[in-house]
Amino acid sequence: MKIFFVASEVAPFIKTGGLADVAASLPPALAELGNDVRVILPLYAGIGDQWRSQMTFVKYFYFRLGWRSSYCGLFQLERGGVTYYFVDNETYFKRNGLYGHYDDGERFAYFSRAVIEVPAQIDWSPDVIHANDWETALVPIYLNDFRFMIPQLTKTKSVYTIHNIEYQGRFGRSIMEDVFGLDAGHFNERLLSYYGDVNLMKGAIYASDYVTTVSPTYANELQYSFYAHGLEGVITDNYYKMAGILNGLDMKANDPATDENIVANYSVDDLGGKAKCKAALQEELGLKVDPNVPIIACISRLVGHKGYDLITNVFHRMMEANVQFVVLGTGEWGFEEFFRNAAKQYPGRVSANIKYNASLASHIYSGADIMLMPSVAEPCGLTQMFAMRYGTVPVVRLTGGLRDSVPPYNPETQEGLGFTFGNINADDMLDAVYRAITVFYNDKDSWSGLMKRGMSYDFSWEKSADEYLAIYNKITEE
Repeated sequence: MKIFFVASEVAPFIKTGGLADVAASLPPALAELGNDVRVILPLYAGIGDQWRSQMTFVKYFYFRLGWRSSYCGLFQLERGGVTYYFVDNETYFKRNGLYGHYDDGERFAYFSRAVIEVPAQIDWSPDVIHANDWETALVPIYLNDFRFMIPQLTKTKSVYTIHNIEYQGRFGRSIMEDVFGLDAGHFNERLLSYYGDVNLMKGAIYASDYVTTVSPTYANELQYSFYAHGLEGVITDNYYKMAGILNGLDMKANDPATDENIVANYSVDDLGGKAKCKAALQEELGLKVDPNVPIIACISRLVGHKGYDLITNVFHRMMEANVQFVVLGTGEWGFEEFFRNAAKQYPGRVSANIKYNASLASHIYSGADIMLMPSVAEPCGLTQMFAMRYGTVPVVRLTGGLRDSVPPYNPETQEGLGFTFGNINADDMLDAVYRAITVFYNDKDSWSGLMKRGMSYDFSWEKSADEYLAIYNKITEE
């Protein structure tokens, strides 16, 4: 199977969020199954010299996008059994940051058209093109438009993955022809038309041969308006060709027994290093060094849909218990200020790190006791998987991938991986936190069992890769 994976960011080359982690892990997992897998992404200014020095120049060419003739340089890099292509155009990609520019619509329309042109330029005929999120939503649309003008794409099928439906690529109708190069016929209810605007994600859902989301529960939730941000009707209309596949982890790269980024290594058979990581984290963040006090951690964007309204609502009641609290992330000003003030109010007990720091994140995963994720919506979530892999027990709301990856702890059977609650309610969240810290304090054997089950649980990409491959085979055989 020849698979062309398209993403706007791919770790370790460039990363802002979970999409980059998926794009880093799924293609190698597919390659290990014997497939010819190639990944394509923009050559951003932020991609460092350590990667550029390993690239080889393939060629350059021009293609039309609307009324423009656009330059495209193509670079290549081989890594881990996967071929990576980088699309070079400094007008669009030599900038600070990946997203948030005034012309993002044009930038990613250009990238999507380049993707369609590349197979002809390298004389390679992919069986499947797999696009991701709104930035590459035009890929399946362009594929349908141009497949019969490009012999290498005549039989190519398309898969489109929704990582977060909140960001849909919605633009004014007036730019469809000039910027996207699409004629007026594309502006219809079964493609791009959306309340008078152009909605790229809607178009991709209709245009693709198959649609996936990043967890089974999230796929089901998207049929409801609370989660679908206006596309519930589109999802329901296309549910016959839709599946939810839970994301995975690179189990080798995220192994506390071998991870060089943490203070001390440890394993299911010897948890001693976890205590050293906890003490080092407390010292690093100015918390009181005490192995007997549980550290509750949050690592995420500080925004409402991550459940921070729930946390701030009952935070002071939570701190009435003998706990320490660590937060890492940036986001809405009100939440940032709340935690800055909390750190002043609870010296030695609260650490507010209003930034993103990958090294500190590793130290928190390995040093904390509890990872709190009360998300209002969570398509998949990787934080809870990282936490469990490092023996940090999750407290989560039962939504999206959190429901699919964190079976509730059952004290009678000693099964489950974490503590859960269902309602979007601060008191229910606090109850789950209290249940967790009660086990931490009063039942060390059960707590140790929770840690070990999480550390040994198989979150690898192997099962997910098999599910994607089954979809690829299904649509190419039809």
